[in-house]
Amino acid sequence: MTYCLGIKTRDGLIGLSDGRITSGSQLSSARKVTMMGSGGDRFFIMNSGLRSVRDKTLAYLRRDMLKRRGESYSTMLDAVSAFTTCLRQVATEDRESLEASKLAFNLHAIIGGQLAEDREPYMFLVYPEGNWIEVDERTPYLSIGATAYGKPILDRALSYGTDMQTALKLAYLSFDSTRFSTNDVGFPIDMVSYHADQRTWRQSNYDYDDLSEQRQWWNRNITELARRMPDGPWVETLVPDALRIPVRSDEPV
Repeated sequence: MTYCLGIKTRDGLIGLSDGRITSGSQLSSARKVTMMGSGGDRFFIMNSGLRSVRDKTLAYLRRDMLKRRGESYSTMLDAVSAFTTCLRQVATEDRESLEASKLAFNLHAIIGGQLAEDREPYMFLVYPEGNWIEVDERTPYLSIGATAYGKPILDRALSYGTDMQTALKLAYLSFDSTRFSTNDVGFPIDMVSYHADQRTWRQSNYDYDDLSEQRQWWNRNITELARRMPDGPWVETLVPDALRIPVRSDEPV
């Protein structure tokens, strides 16, 4: 299992992927986000699913890009179309043998970037069959892998108008909620950002100890916020008088 998250806001794009790889009882780590292209004409690809399918699809995509003799794709639509062509070729070659070995052809991908002829950044979710959907302003994120645990905080707190600094925090909290609730997702994490106005990419990698302050702050304050939440009608019938705690909503967190 894995957890990959792509966010698009007014400021640009954010990508986050965990680095845990599980195989039976074995644990290892590997990078699940790949930057393609060079210079300003770059885009990221994040994947979940069989590693062998992912590596072969990316190898075919790199071969296609080399055939272009240094010329990048003109738009992100061209890039995602090239990726799906490679994915379908791998499916034709490998799906039957994989399924005979009881392995699912289950590669999902999030692809995001802004190329020379794009008016703005774009981000797509590609399914194993090669079809895709595009992120929009109403739901400004896409996730693949173990998606259930990190979804609530994004649905509640993230919008297209969220600034990049806050969106990065929400991306981390979404991952941390997933990591906390499943053993198949964990550190290290890779994070990338694309600032639309400057048309610049940034990326970094973080391990467990790098984010201890943020993790401890969240654990401490989410408990405190629950304590300060106004009591519901249940307190009158379900909590004995001796156990009731006065709530002070004006206390600083």
